[in-house]
Amino acid sequence: MSIDDPTTAQCCDPTTAEGGERAARDVVRDRLLGAWRLESYTATSTGGEVVRPLGARPYGLIVYTAGGYMSAQLGRGDRPPLRSARLEEAADEELARAAAGYLSYGGPFEVVGPATVEHHVTVSLFPNWIGRSQVRQVRFDGPLLTLGIASPTRLWGADRTAELVWSRLS
Repeated sequence: MSIDDPTTAQCCDPTTAEGGERAARDVVRDRLLGAWRLESYTATSTGGEVVRPLGARPYGLIVYTAGGYMSAQLGRGDRPPLRSARLEEAADEELARAAAGYLSYGGPFEVVGPATVEHHVTVSLFPNWIGRSQVRQVRFDGPLLTLGIASPTRLWGADRTAELVWSRLS
């Protein structure tokens, strides 16, 4: 492509609609980069019922890299330790209980709109997510990042939206 190519000019020119959207996506992408600590995770039904899928004190870390990768780790704050100090010696029931209170996934990410990010899952504790995308709505409020599911989805027995609030670590 040459500098005179009109498609190149439109893509990068913030005065065009396409250029403005691309510039907005770039701003969101830049603001996502770094490490974030989970502050809260709530899921609200269409009827207004709020559940906390990882309990009252969840913990977590989400990292977005400049190279275009993300990784998320989330857990219940009340997960009991395993009886064994060694993972391979833990009982199957203990491992299942520990996994039930934890979620992890990662892979490439892409900001696809001025308020939307897609996580392209290549690794996950939940194997059904591998090879799929997790789409999240993005909102920034000062030092906080909110990632949410925009449309109600079947979660914990009801149609719900979910919001995860993160605070910047880096």
